[in-house]
Amino acid sequence: MVDVGSKPMTDRQAVAEGRVVVGPKVAAAIRANTLKKGDLLQVARLGGVQTAKRTADLILMCHPLPLAHIEVEAELDGEVVLIRATTRVVAQTGVEMEALAAVAGAALNVVDMGKSLNPAITIESLRVVEKHGGKSGPRVKPIAETGLRFAILTASDSRSSGAMQDLATGPLAEAAAALLGANLVATALVPDEENTIAGQLAQWVAAEPAPHLILTTGGTGMGPRDVTPEATARVIERPHPGLLELARSRCLPGKPHAFLSRAIAGVAGKTLIINLPGSPLGAVETLRLMADVLPHALETLRGSETTHPLA
Repeated sequence: MVDVGSKPMTDRQAVAEGRVVVGPKVAAAIRANTLKKGDLLQVARLGGVQTAKRTADLILMCHPLPLAHIEVEAELDGEVVLIRATTRVVAQTGVEMEALAAVAGAALNVVDMGKSLNPAITIESLRVVEKHGGKSGPRVKPIAETGLRFAILTASDSRSSGAMQDLATGPLAEAAAALLGANLVATALVPDEENTIAGQLAQWVAAEPAPHLILTTGGTGMGPRDVTPEATARVIERPHPGLLELARSRCLPGKPHAFLSRAIAGVAGKTLIINLPGSPLGAVETLRLMADVLPHALETLRGSETTHPLA
C-alpha cells in the first residue's frame, strides 16, 4: 500500500453512482414487491452498506478506513435501478473506493434478487461523481462568497396530500448547496395543478429580493397530471432550451427515458427557472449534469462583471 503516514487527517467524502438495467418483469415485481427473496431495493441498500465496510478486504491495495458515515440510496426509475452511495471519513486518504464498493455491492444484490426473472440484468456506469477533501477533488465556494439564492418547488399530488413522503426536496437542496454554493431561501410543496404551480413561481419571481434560481421537481412526464412545463411556460419570459439539452446529451448511455421528459428552462426577470424530474435521484443527477455551466449563467443573469469561458 502507499504510505500515507505523513498526510494530515482531514474530513473526506465521496459520492458514487451506478445503474442496473433490470428489464420490465423485474421492474414490475419491484413495484409490486412480489420478488421471492423480499424487498429488492431495501436489500440493495443494506448490501451496499455491508460491502462498503468490507472494502479493504476486497480491494487488495486499499487502506482500511474507520468510516464515519455510509448512505446508500436505491430507487426504481422505469426499468432501471439507480444507486447512489455517499461515504465519509476523517482520515489520511480518500474514501472513493468505499463509495464505489457500496454501489457495486448494492448492484450485485439487485442482480441476485432479480436474476430468476431476468438472467440478462446489466450493471452499467459505476463511477465517482463527487469527491471532497484532501489535495484533489472539487471545491465549492462558500455561500457567503457566491451570494446565490435558490428556491425549490415540488409538484406532486401524492406528496402534497400527505399520501407519500416528500423525499425529493431535501436531497435536491443539499445538492444545489454543494454544487453551486447557493443558499436555500424558500421551498413549496404543491399539487399537480397548473394554476397553483404558475402562481407560486410568479410569486417568487416577484419577491424582493427574488431567488436567483428556482428548481422545480416533478410533473415533467407524459402523464395527464404532469403540467409543470406548461405552468413554467406561463411565467418565463425568455426560454433557454439549451440547459436541458445539455443534461440530456450528457446522460449515461442506455438511458433513453431521459428523452421522455418534457422539462423546460428559462428566465423570468432575473430568475432562472429549471424543471427537474420528480425522482429524487433523477432530480439531483440532472442538476449535476448542468452544474458546471450554471454559475456563469447565474452570474451573467445577475449582471455581474464576468469574463466569458474560453472553452
